[in-house]
Amino acid sequence: MPAFDIGKIDDVIHGRMRLGIMAYLADAEVADFNELKSLLSATQGNLSVHLSKLEDAGYLRIEKSFSGRKPLTRAHITEAGRKAFASYLEALGQLIVKS
Repeated sequence: MPAFDIGKIDDVIHGRMRLGIMAYLADAEVADFNELKSLLSATQGNLSVHLSKLEDAGYLRIEKSFSGRKPLTRAHITEAGRKAFASYLEALGQLIVKS
């Protein structure tokens, strides 16, 4: 059995909101801002901060455009983000001790 190592948990992903974003995008691959805001019951400011942290880490790519005159922000999971999320899940699984 692998050693208990809490240090392998990625702090960038581990927060509830960022974990929710990554879990959703791991399956969906892309989501628009309002979709994530609704899904996660987040405020606009809170979601923006968490998306920025994930983008700064290289886990997401944020694409801004317009749909008519309305701004459209879409978050795409990157290959680095997919790998980081898989590593996060593996590290979390190693912390679960079977009785």
